[in-house]
Amino acid sequence: MARIVYVNGVYAPYASAVVHAEDRGFQFADAVYEVCEVRDGLLVDERRHMARLQRSLGELRMAQPMDLRSLGVILRETVRRNRVKNGLVYLQITRGVARRDFAFPQPGVAPTVVCFARPLSRAKGEKRAGAGISVITLPDIRWTRADIKTTGLLAQSLARQQANEAGAYEAWMVDRDGYITEGASCNAWIVTADGKLVTRPADFGILRGITRGVVMDIARRNGFVFEERAFTVDEAKAAREAFQTSATGLVMPVVKIDGEPVGNGKPGEVAVGLRQVYHTVAEISSTPAHLT
Repeated sequence: MARIVYVNGVYAPYASAVVHAEDRGFQFADAVYEVCEVRDGLLVDERRHMARLQRSLGELRMAQPMDLRSLGVILRETVRRNRVKNGLVYLQITRGVARRDFAFPQPGVAPTVVCFARPLSRAKGEKRAGAGISVITLPDIRWTRADIKTTGLLAQSLARQQANEAGAYEAWMVDRDGYITEGASCNAWIVTADGKLVTRPADFGILRGITRGVVMDIARRNGFVFEERAFTVDEAKAAREAFQTSATGLVMPVVKIDGEPVGNGKPGEVAVGLRQVYHTVAEISSTPAHLT
């Protein structure tokens, strides 16, 4: 089946879906994006993702191209046209097309909107989680506003490539003080020897992950003690468990860091349990009616 992508009001085959050469998303990565999980044809945590999208737009002083309900319609129609039952839907908004100049264009330039969807194998995801993944640690070379979900992902791409070349699945990045910030495309967590869940505070140094927030809700509901604080690479390696969270990976157990086993080298019971109950707490919606 030919894949379909939405670009500025038109649903078109990938081969004919294009943006202008002077689109600021292409020229400057002057763009924001969100990725929602699609589960059984429905969107997961759409409200939370759209709230973060609005924040990202606001932080970059970028115009919102339409109301959230209209964006919700585009998301669902893109999923429907691509017949995605389980997978992801990607939404990107750029500042639009203007003569190449570092300063923002004059008001009135229409934002560019792109949306596509693709299937992901739920079985493969469960198999990966069942075995656990390995990560490596690398210096965090990103800009200091990692809290804004922009398309400027070159540092993350380099980190993920280095992880691939090392035979690992992901790279966890480390700040100048030796503390883990987050993964190239995820938030990082550990479980301490006394059972506390620890993840870095969502300040300007990391992205406020949607899956991260849902896991916090699960922890509160189930009586887990969790702390938002920085932790070192050595603390992570000595932890009882480690895991990472993202919209497409959900709760993913980490069993090795820099080649060293975490805990007993197998997925931990806390991470496995959080993954099992995740969709009982996440918001799953069939219509955009709940958006304002």
